[in-house]
Amino acid sequence: MVEVVVDAEHGGRWTSLRSSSGREWLWYREAPGRSAVKPGDAFVDAGGLEECIPTIGGPPDHGDAWARPWYERGDRLAVDGDGYVMERRITTRDDTVTAEYRVSAEPGWRFIWAAHALLELGPGARLVAPGGHPAVVAGPSAGGVHDFPWPVFDGVDLSQIRERHGTALMITLADLDRITVRDGAEQLHMVLDVDGAPASIAIWRNLEGWPDGAPYRNFGVEPMVGRIGEIGLCGPGDAAVVPDSGELSWTLTLTCEPA
Repeated sequence: MVEVVVDAEHGGRWTSLRSSSGREWLWYREAPGRSAVKPGDAFVDAGGLEECIPTIGGPPDHGDAWARPWYERGDRLAVDGDGYVMERRITTRDDTVTAEYRVSAEPGWRFIWAAHALLELGPGARLVAPGGHPAVVAGPSAGGVHDFPWPVFDGVDLSQIRERHGTALMITLADLDRITVRDGAEQLHMVLDVDGAPASIAIWRNLEGWPDGAPYRNFGVEPMVGRIGEIGLCGPGDAAVVPDSGELSWTLTLTCEPA
């Protein structure tokens, strides 16, 4: 059976996602400052899966839920953010993890949420999404913001994970609710189910191109509620909007299985 470990005290962070075979899917790094963060601090890249709301790109950097303690509310964990409350319930069955979310806020409140999952992937891993799907690339190595059909940008197949390339790119596949990550003999399916808001996939592809001065290698595959990862850049229809009921819910399903 798949196993999930979370750290409620430190942002509700998922610290382990281990398949029944023993494969650990989540990447991590030593980051002592992660345990002392407070809302508004710069993001500390410790790995695992961080909960990003109400934005990914700041301010605040990666939102504020990752920097707050979470607490038990019935059979869920909850966090009190700036103008909202988010609840999460994680259940496992066989090789599938189901994470159910609910945000409560004033009707009309706009937000972006992402499961900022940093994955442990080797050279040769592949991101499987529909070929030709409209995509946007930005980031330190993109030279601006560019539209392109997934997966080839500037002659490079972005679905393939390489060992070293010296680049860092942020890619968004808007209006896409699922992606599969294949690595060796295993694969991870990620499916986002949300009514009343757009579902998208964001990808952080860092091949030792970030940060300046001390670059390292990591990969984020991020199911996202919204179409743009920065709430301040969202136009009409790009962000989630809390309806008149004062609540918006969605479900993230992760399935680990042989490739």
